[in-house]
Amino acid sequence: MLIHPQIDPVAIAIGPLAIHWYGLTYLAAFALFMLLGRLRLAHEPFASMRGSQAWHKRDIEDILFLGVMGVIVGGRLGYCLFYKPGYYAAHPLEIFAVWQGGMSFHGGMLGVIVAMIWYARSRGRPMLQVTDFIAPCVPTGLACGRIGNFINGELWGRVASADLPWAMVFRGAGDLPRHPSQIYQFLLEGLLLFALLWLFARRQRRRGEVSAAFLVGYGVLRFVAEYFREPDAHLGLLSLGMSMGQWLCVPMVLAGLSIWWWARQQAPAH
Repeated sequence: MLIHPQIDPVAIAIGPLAIHWYGLTYLAAFALFMLLGRLRLAHEPFASMRGSQAWHKRDIEDILFLGVMGVIVGGRLGYCLFYKPGYYAAHPLEIFAVWQGGMSFHGGMLGVIVAMIWYARSRGRPMLQVTDFIAPCVPTGLACGRIGNFINGELWGRVASADLPWAMVFRGAGDLPRHPSQIYQFLLEGLLLFALLWLFARRQRRRGEVSAAFLVGYGVLRFVAEYFREPDAHLGLLSLGMSMGQWLCVPMVLAGLSIWWWARQQAPAH
């Protein structure tokens, strides 16, 4: 049985200026997106596009900016609506108190989708072409976020057997050993999903297939990881013994399967 190392959340402190590890993981996520996005430009069909439909490095920068806005706004609103709707309905001004914590991946994803719809329309690009481009670049950012969760000792796992070699005691979670679910999610939704999507997307696919693979892949892997993650204390387990995170994955997987079915009806070339 291990003990969480209780890492100081502040990575660097210079006088009143404090740089948190969580902020550094976000910077790493943005840098990885830029790097992978540039590599993605060499993949088909993007490498062979010409004229007004050609993809350039500035497109990656624009997508990253809009994506960050979508993550922040959507993630916060998603948390308020999905996890504590009653509380924030009674305290609406606290929706803006982002420093108090509370972000939802599924809400952030919806925010990014809205941002990408705006980007696609403003540039005259098909929406699924845009999401196909960015989908393989997303999991590494998710991996960075889970590292931040682990450093902060938050979003810990469910109680585990003391015989589990990597079971860990987290401060604030009592004295019982728990699954380090942040690491599970780092490995599953981060590294594994990235490897599978990147390999899949290196070959030209029908429009929508890469987006569908991301939705199904993340939804399934997150659904599995939720069995090891402690449910939100104020929600607990919901219908059918499933957590809120699992229920939010269900429409995500169904949407991915629907897009995959649609894509398979289309011509092979983009």
